[in-house]
Amino acid sequence: METIRKTITFTEQQNEWIKLKIKSGNFTNDSEYIRDLVRKDQIQNEKLLELKMAIDEGFNSGVSQKSISDLMNDVDDGKI
Repeated sequence: METIRKTITFTEQQNEWIKLKIKSGNFTNDSEYIRDLVRKDQIQNEKLLELKMAIDEGFNSGVSQKSISDLMNDVDDGKI
């Protein structure tokens, strides 16, 4: 995978935070920490998109004729 060099600017407080993360031993350098943040953001956004799609699917499926008790029983029985 090709890498691209970027220049970014941080406040002093943000820079100190990054230094703390590196000093704690979780990361070896600034780039590693920033890449980790980007990966976590990508995963979070994928999960959010999946949730939005599931909500849309639920709204588009119509109104169920089952009672809440019926639905809970289906969940307990592993049907849902």
